[in-house]
Amino acid sequence: MPVTADALDRQALLDCYDRNRARSRQLFDLVSDEAYYTRPIALRNPIVFYEGHLPAFSFSTLVKKALGRPGIDPRLEDLFARGIDPHEAAANPRARGNEADLWPSRDEVRQFTDEADRQVREALARADLDRPGDPMLHRGEAAFSILEHEATHLETLLYMWHRLPLDEKRRPDGYTPRTDGRVPGQAWVDVPAGRAALGVDRADLPFAWDNEMPAYAEDVPAFAITRHDVTTAEFLDFVEAGGYTNPRWWLPADWNWIRDEGVRHPVFWEQDDSRWRWRGMFDRVPLPESWPVWVSHAEASAFARWKGLRLPTEAEFQRAAYGSPAGEARPYPWGAEPLDASRGVFDFNAWDPEPAGSHPAGCSAWGIQDLVGNGWEWTASEFAPFPGFRPLASYPEYSAEFFDGEHYVMKGASPGTVRELVRPSFRNWFRSRYPYMYATFRCVKAARR
Repeated sequence: MPVTADALDRQALLDCYDRNRARSRQLFDLVSDEAYYTRPIALRNPIVFYEGHLPAFSFSTLVKKALGRPGIDPRLEDLFARGIDPHEAAANPRARGNEADLWPSRDEVRQFTDEADRQVREALARADLDRPGDPMLHRGEAAFSILEHEATHLETLLYMWHRLPLDEKRRPDGYTPRTDGRVPGQAWVDVPAGRAALGVDRADLPFAWDNEMPAYAEDVPAFAITRHDVTTAEFLDFVEAGGYTNPRWWLPADWNWIRDEGVRHPVFWEQDDSRWRWRGMFDRVPLPESWPVWVSHAEASAFARWKGLRLPTEAEFQRAAYGSPAGEARPYPWGAEPLDASRGVFDFNAWDPEPAGSHPAGCSAWGIQDLVGNGWEWTASEFAPFPGFRPLASYPEYSAEFFDGEHYVMKGASPGTVRELVRPSFRNWFRSRYPYMYATFRCVKAARR
């Protein structure tokens, strides 16, 4: 960790920043010049915005706000200030049309980002980053928040890139989706009643987002949960049984979305001559039935209702993933051993999912597989603060704007989740009808007697 009992580890901070920036540059280099001003997801800004936004946020948060230093270019800093997904019914606030006329050239963006990077790296290397009592610098808060901000954006960039036409991306060398593997036999696992540790105190980690704090726990009654995530084979049964044409399985708002948008299957699926195919990042392949299905919360909930089941609560997921028969909470489902590729699909070790159940070394204490990696996992819990919530001074709007009853908690990790975010307290969230995330799910029911 880039912090000790008495000092920040500057080299670790720089290494993390450089690793994030290298991954960002790798991702932007995959995009063709023709796609640079397009919007692969209509409700988001064009690709050009995000290449400027990531270093602009780091520069503004750490160098300008926390350290009080002058800016670089007020126009570009304002242009690249902030971009979030609006409500699906809202139009993007920036005008469309010829996007290239509304945004700077790629060369101008990279000149700006190079200077922002230079000043951020200098600050990480030499500035006074840890000032006790300073709201933005106490225990290096601003430095950690810019690192994790970019880390989370790396994954949302992947969601956008996935929507680009295949000919607008440069296929990396050695790309081969792992489509082997049999559909695992689904089974129920009983998890006994116990206490789920959900939150964390700031003193216990080098950094945590405000929605992770303070320490919080819930008593969880006994329940049964599926050993594996729902696979594409299982979800295909729902599709072919008319699940997308029967309002019985959908909440009214979700059904309106299905009807109005003409949604008939997961956004990652396509049909070609009556054959189902997976729309991968760089290729289309016959639907791998052993992969976990990636769907929106609305679709996951409809499937669960169709099966007479439900999604787990956040506390139930936490108990299944990090609990143990001995009663102590584990740092990872498998225990305290470090993260590595044998434990799951995360930290950019794949571009697409891999067969469910293919990483048994990542099993939880109860024998449940893939709780971390291969796709975030939807829960039934609305995204809400823990008792005692306080916004972060370095990024006060990070969580608070989304405590609106429309966002649901996701736990775990996906192939594009960096290792720094794979921690028990980390919470992700999206709206119910946003379909582009790398998010899967599993079902729960009452404990068997």
